[in-house]
Amino acid sequence: MQPFRLPEFYTAHPARLNPHVETARTHTKDWAYEMGMLGDTVGGAVVWTEPAFDGMDYAGLCAYTHPEADAPTLNTVTDWYTWVFYFDDHFLERFKRTGDLSGARDYLDRLATFMPADGAAAPEPTNPDERGLGDLWARTVPAMSARWRERFAESTRNLLLDCVWELRNINTARVPNPIDYIEMRRKVGGAPWSADLVEYARGTEIPEPLIGTRAMRVLKDTFSDAVHLRNDIFSYQRETEQEGEVNNGVLVVERFFGCSPQQAADIVNDQLTSRMHQFENTVLTELPALFEERGLDAAQRAAALSYAQGLQDWQSGGHEWHLRSNRYMNASADTGSMPLGPSGIGTALARPGFWRGLAGPGGARSHTPVPFTRTGPLPLPEFDVPFDLGLSPHLGTARAESVAWAERVGFHDPLPELGGRQLWTRADTVGFDFALCSAGLDPDATAAALTLSAEWLTWGTWGDDYFPVAFPATGSVGSMAAAKACAARLAEFMPVEPGAGPAPGNPLERGLAELWPRTAGPMAPTARATFAAAVNSMVESWLWELANHIQHRVPDPVDYLEMRRRTFGSELTIALSKLARGGSVPDAVFESSTMRGIEHAAQDFGCLINDLFSYQKEIEYEGELHNAVLVVEAFFGCGRERAAAVVDDLMRARMRQFQRLVAEELPVLFELHGLDAGARAGVTAYIGELRDWIAGILHWHRGTSRYRPENLRHPVGHAPAAAPRLGAPRGIGTSAARIAPRAPGRRLPAPALEGRNAS
Repeated sequence: MQPFRLPEFYTAHPARLNPHVETARTHTKDWAYEMGMLGDTVGGAVVWTEPAFDGMDYAGLCAYTHPEADAPTLNTVTDWYTWVFYFDDHFLERFKRTGDLSGARDYLDRLATFMPADGAAAPEPTNPDERGLGDLWARTVPAMSARWRERFAESTRNLLLDCVWELRNINTARVPNPIDYIEMRRKVGGAPWSADLVEYARGTEIPEPLIGTRAMRVLKDTFSDAVHLRNDIFSYQRETEQEGEVNNGVLVVERFFGCSPQQAADIVNDQLTSRMHQFENTVLTELPALFEERGLDAAQRAAALSYAQGLQDWQSGGHEWHLRSNRYMNASADTGSMPLGPSGIGTALARPGFWRGLAGPGGARSHTPVPFTRTGPLPLPEFDVPFDLGLSPHLGTARAESVAWAERVGFHDPLPELGGRQLWTRADTVGFDFALCSAGLDPDATAAALTLSAEWLTWGTWGDDYFPVAFPATGSVGSMAAAKACAARLAEFMPVEPGAGPAPGNPLERGLAELWPRTAGPMAPTARATFAAAVNSMVESWLWELANHIQHRVPDPVDYLEMRRRTFGSELTIALSKLARGGSVPDAVFESSTMRGIEHAAQDFGCLINDLFSYQKEIEYEGELHNAVLVVEAFFGCGRERAAAVVDDLMRARMRQFQRLVAEELPVLFELHGLDAGARAGVTAYIGELRDWIAGILHWHRGTSRYRPENLRHPVGHAPAAAPRLGAPRGIGTSAARIAPRAPGRRLPAPALEGRNAS
């Protein structure tokens, strides 16, 4: 019996079937026999029988996901998917069921050697996994560029590392929290690998000027998340009942909310729908502007759009295959009478789930919030911060000097672009008390360093306040063009090599021009580049906020959490802590998934603290769309109190994740990289600074005047709207939100957050 009824999926595009599907079926079965996959045994059990292989129909998967590939290309792509699914099932029998983590690591390390760089020779294969990977690598990479080979090899290595992460969770019976799960699943799951294969299948590559841009990153990430979440819904029964798997998005949501499998599946389907809308929004609103900014020619634009089309084809085709493959739970799907569907313009309206998806999370509901809605103060939870607060003895000095600095650079001046009004008064700056924040973030700082930190916080917050009033969303395209010009100018004030920047023309530029040489002057060029990237990341996030305001669009939850780290300036302040560690710690340590996970957990905790404290200020007084409580309200269609309870639970999950990574995975990282005592001390000191960062953030929010109701004021020309009725979820697609409500501040039971391993 199925544990839940399959939800109605948002399917905006019809699946198409490649005409070479039968050729691929014949070819890939012969290839699987040649590689030794069919009939192979582990511990006496056969991994794949021929009937089971036929029912899985990997040729059907590839024919649906790559409908335009020619026959030879489809054969090769089908062999890749046959290999990856065989590897997954073989690894399950050999290592996951036995819990052999050490043996798994050795096995994966050797397997990675069958992707040699620069034509180097691979070892002699000893099993079907090695034989298949070696054969496919030699057949595929000659057709692609060196940059693509590097990306694809990295995606394949990450896919292999997925098994170690999953095995570690299985061994400890730890169900990940929702944020950790999305991040790790994307990093080490199969979908980024599939996205790279899309380039090969379509005979094109992402144009060089677009590599590394937000738009291309979002396309790959949203594609990956949607593929993974869809697979989690269909594979829930197989993974939880047959494989003992804990790394499944439905199970993650089920444990986090303490809800039924049906409710969890509906919530995951809403996540899936929202991610697909984010993909569509990025293609339609970000790609055209990016093409112009980067000066792409017609061929490059066609290549980028071909890649986007390939990802879209994969989504539609992958869904169709899940409905038909015997590998998954799909008994409630009427596949026998399900044609490939109408394919003309407008036929999406006739497909099941289309209207629900259009009106649901990420769709129309995300454009409906009423700005300046009267909210009143939001009840705050009991924040669970288990770290001692330290305050610098130089707080008084930093307070006086940072306020005087703000006065000097013009933060209290009347601004022509604001009609002669002040953005901040001196009383505002004094009350905001950024020195108090710095004193908690870095209690051991010297007086000069503490003052510099307070001035950076002052500059970043003034800029965050300046952008939405200087470049109002009502100005539409004109505002965005002016905002981008402002952001480009700011980058010029941060030269990596010594040299003067342009003459500053406003307080934002004057502040940066004054701070940069004092901060970056003592740094090495590589450190300057790292710090400049952190500042630019924050400035570019202001453009992202403006783009959402122009569309009057509450962001997708995953996109919001990832961009919130940048809008909050956490990357900037943490970059300063990293640079202070000097050269004692190898870069590979900071770039590891363990350290990134520790940083992201700390950043998310701080950002969510801010969203709870700032809710009334942002929603009622500023008409803001970027607040986690509002994002949850829009996603679930629920009231603010229930949304605040969900945000509180997310915070607690992130704190558990921070502590677990530090206690359990940091020692493993030390051993893996062979760190000496000095490097270990450097990392340990950095972890201590992250603890200080969390404690200092909370202390500042409790002490600053910035969010106190008596100090809040509306921008000129705006008045609050009537408050909507709070309470039960409302609207299309809100059934998943009808979970048992919890009072704000009340903890979920530990198992509901992270399984038996919760600390």
